[in-house]
Amino acid sequence: MLIRSLKSAGLVLALIVIFLLGVWAQASGAIDDFLWYLPDVQYLVVQHLWLTFLSGSLAILVAIPLGVWLSRPSMAKAAESMMQVLNVGTTIPTLAVLALSMSFLGIGTVPAVFGLFVATLLPIARNTYAGLKGVSPALKEAAAGIGMSPTQRLLKVELPNALYVIFAGIRTALTINIGTVPLAFLIGAGGLGELIFTGIDLYDPIMMLSGAIPTALLAILVDALVAGVAFIVVPRGVNPARA
Repeated sequence: MLIRSLKSAGLVLALIVIFLLGVWAQASGAIDDFLWYLPDVQYLVVQHLWLTFLSGSLAILVAIPLGVWLSRPSMAKAAESMMQVLNVGTTIPTLAVLALSMSFLGIGTVPAVFGLFVATLLPIARNTYAGLKGVSPALKEAAAGIGMSPTQRLLKVELPNALYVIFAGIRTALTINIGTVPLAFLIGAGGLGELIFTGIDLYDPIMMLSGAIPTALLAILVDALVAGVAFIVVPRGVNPARA
């Protein structure tokens, strides 16, 4: 409940900041300067979302099976050690991961997607693991008692009851991803970081905000979209919002 409250407060604060920036822009007559960058913003938003889609999709496809695998009883002894390895991966700054991936993969989209994939992996894997481990043992025993196989128990009992926690990890991961994509510009992958970092270099606040504001809005929209999908997909009684 506390985490959800903090997320809601963060979104409200971001909306307030964006609103105040809009008021400032209109009051200072800077709205025309923002509109001048609109074609660039439209083009770079597509690049930004494409990088998020590629790296986020890869992270989901890898992290969820990884979390499921680590949650199995046969992996009980090795699971925590594996999670610590993933934790170490996230302690490395994303910019350093991008620089290292650039050293091996060159510049452009490929190293950027790899770096963003690494940054997005842990929250999804950790929440998948925690969600499955948090399923009531009584439910598992009841499923075994009516003759369900381990695979059936996983698909029909454990995953449906862990979906809410898994979606929370996906929301966190994709929000981090959206906010990290601007760094991909530094290794030639494009995205809204082009406006942000060029604006900083040229000391042009309008150019910088033309990249920063859409980035914040994208993070809010993606978070809301995933929350909407979770509200629809997660079974009633498992999702507190539908209970």
